[in-house]
This record gives sequence, C-alpha cells and structure tokens, in this order.
Amino acid sequence: MTFLQIRSAKVYLQNVMKFKHHQIIIKKAGSNDFNQILHLLKTAAQTLKDRGIDQWDYWLDPPKERLEWAREGFINGEFYFITFNNEIIGMYRLCTEDLLYWGKQQESAHYIHSLVTHPKFKGLKIGSYIIKQIEKSALENNISLIRLDCNAANLGLCQYYLDQGFTKVGEKQMKLSLNSLFEKRLS
Repeated sequence: MTFLQIRSAKVYLQNVMKFKHHQIIIKKAGSNDFNQILHLLKTAAQTLKDRGIDQWDYWLDPPKERLEWAREGFINGEFYFITFNNEIIGMYRLCTEDLLYWGKQQESAHYIHSLVTHPKFKGLKIGSYIIKQIEKSALENNISLIRLDCNAANLGLCQYYLDQGFTKVGEKQMKLSLNSLFEKRLS
C-alpha cells in the first residue's frame, strides 16, 4: 500500500467511526452547484461500472437528453445534497411529478431520482436514512406516496428497494433501459 492509500483508508475509518446519521444535513443545491451534481453522477456511474453494473454508463459521457434532464431538475430546484461534517457525501433529486417515467398520475406523490452516496460512505445505510427523511417530509406535506424507478437489470438495487418497503408496480421501457417502477404508501 502506498502512503496515500494508507492515509485514505485511515481517513475513511475515522469517518466511519464518528459517523452519526443525526449529523447528516440535507440542503438544496445552490445556483453554482450544477457541476457538482454531474460530478456525483459520474462518480456513481464509475463505481457501478467498477462493480460490473452498467446501469449508469451514460453518466460517464452524458448524452444531450440526460444533461437536459439534469439541468431541468437543477433549474427547478429539485436536487439536494447530503452533507456530513460540511462534506458533500451524496445527493438526490426529488420531484412532485414525473411525466417521463410515470406519465400523468391522479394521486400526489414524491418521486425520488438519482439517490447516490459517495463510495467512501458505502455501507453506512445513508440511502435508507435519506429515504426515511423523504418519507417524513412527504407526510408533513400531506403526501402519502413515494415513487421511484431503477434499471430492471440491476437486481441488487431492485431488491434494495423491496427491502425498503417499496412494491414493484410496473415497468417502463426507456431509450437507454427497461426500468422497474416502485412505490411505497406511507401512513
């Protein structure tokens, strides 16, 4: 191991040992944060690719339609950063409508997209914690339904959402993938 690898491993272990979910702060992406959003998406795509999962390969060199999708969410104020000790450790996009994946729906819902955490914080249940925070916020706003989608070929992620209490309710063929549609009723 090189000095930098040892130092990085030491910093990682220190972060894990002092990590507390209640110290996570969720903040809306600011007006200068678009490149940070793209960086997190690219980091997540590279991490998936390194694990042999090609779910987000398009974020490594995003096509025009993916950049437009991200820019639309950014302009609409739908991206949020997950921070710990003033460090951005992840992000997600939260919408109140999702015509692209779900079409026009009668019932109000919150739609989660692009929930990612930095690989050095993998295994700390940050995703589960963030989903719970989104659920809590939805209920506070009289929304009792959370929806999301993921690449149907990513069986591990599909199972993760089932383990989080979501139910698979359908599939949607998109240009770049077949996506499974999940929803969760809140009470």
